[in-house]
Amino acid sequence: MRDRFVETTTALLAEDPRTALVLADISAAAFDPAARRHPDRVLNVGIREQLMLGVAGGLALTGLRPIVHSYAPFLVERAYEQIKLDLDHQDASAVLVSVGASYDRAAAGRTHLSPADVSLIDTLHGWTVHVPGHPDEVPALLRAAVAAEESAYLRLSTLSNARPYGGDGALVVVRDAGPGAALLVAVGPTLDAALAATSDLPVTVAYTHRPRPFDTAGLRTLVDSEVILVEPCLVGTSARVVSAALTDRPHRLLTLGVAREELRRYGSAEDHTRWHGLDASGLRRSITGFLSPALV
Repeated sequence: MRDRFVETTTALLAEDPRTALVLADISAAAFDPAARRHPDRVLNVGIREQLMLGVAGGLALTGLRPIVHSYAPFLVERAYEQIKLDLDHQDASAVLVSVGASYDRAAAGRTHLSPADVSLIDTLHGWTVHVPGHPDEVPALLRAAVAAEESAYLRLSTLSNARPYGGDGALVVVRDAGPGAALLVAVGPTLDAALAATSDLPVTVAYTHRPRPFDTAGLRTLVDSEVILVEPCLVGTSARVVSAALTDRPHRLLTLGVAREELRRYGSAEDHTRWHGLDASGLRRSITGFLSPALV
């Protein structure tokens, strides 16, 4: 996903003179060719993430369209106050693009883990959040975000589904289990595990790479009474949105994601997926425990 981001951003810098890129050392080497061609619009501020966001806000106020990039915990958690003040409060928009996702670089320790990034962005107003599930989804999402005038957060990961799904983020039914079935909504790279976990269960599976704004109209169309929400970020991140969309309907909701408990472990991304119960077997245990005996 990062490679596709670098390719697409490099092309955008050449195509659109309004596009700018602000870095804090992360991925700077990959953008060396673009920096040589556009030294006035590719800015590396060094390991100063708060400054990175402040610079982006200033560029946006001059009419440029800044893309801001770093690891998720450095971009969102470390610089959250500057996102809130220098972008949101000033009504200045930018496109934030992170790598690392929840635990992609778990081997680097807690400093590189950021399961709460989407939840933090969700405290702001009017942001679009994309969580692509495949590298081939990245170019179109990035181009659309840069072309828009609103702020957006694009969350890249080393984890991926086997195939991409296009579209604007509206819920896409990947497997239809028929009337009365529970609905599972898989966000981004959780889809393949969710499909494997429910392969023989009466569960309709839908996919989205855009948890914000959540496709509430599509949700209401698909839901009968039971909803399972699987996200590759902090558990319950989208629970309030789903619950609000269904407030006039009796429903049951199971939210699955990165646990709030601090594991205090290193390991690989695949290890953390398993430890948080987001692999196929872990999802199946949670889903079968949630569904009524009659359905299982």
